[in-house]
Amino acid sequence: MAVEYQPRIVGFLCNWCSYAGADMAGTSRITYPTNIRIIRVPCSGRVDPLLIVKSFQMGADGVLVAGCHPGDCHYTEGNYYARRRFALLRPFLEYLGIESARFRVEWVSASEGKKWSQVVTSFTQELTKLGPRKGILAEAKR
Repeated sequence: MAVEYQPRIVGFLCNWCSYAGADMAGTSRITYPTNIRIIRVPCSGRVDPLLIVKSFQMGADGVLVAGCHPGDCHYTEGNYYARRRFALLRPFLEYLGIESARFRVEWVSASEGKKWSQVVTSFTQELTKLGPRKGILAEAKR
């Protein structure tokens, strides 16, 4: 019997909005795939790009960074820093052999439990179509 491929996703979620949005999805009993592992961070602007690379190195098939909508950051401009930092990270990931579709940045507020569910579901479906990662960084923890 063949086992269906399930991607491993690491999610860095802003404490004030995205984590609360994921919590809203849970308390509202809105379902989403369970193959995401959430790491709660104070702000999306505090996510170091090396953490994303390390996640891929440790075997993640995809990484999701979710934060407050631009202009609504609890720390005023943290999500602007994140947006700029991750725009610069994408070419580096491509250089490392990681498809850009495996990394996603989303803005989800505390009241958007349904949006959170849609984001995780669509990201999981996209990663499932891509299949397991290949390359130097993929060989780590399979």
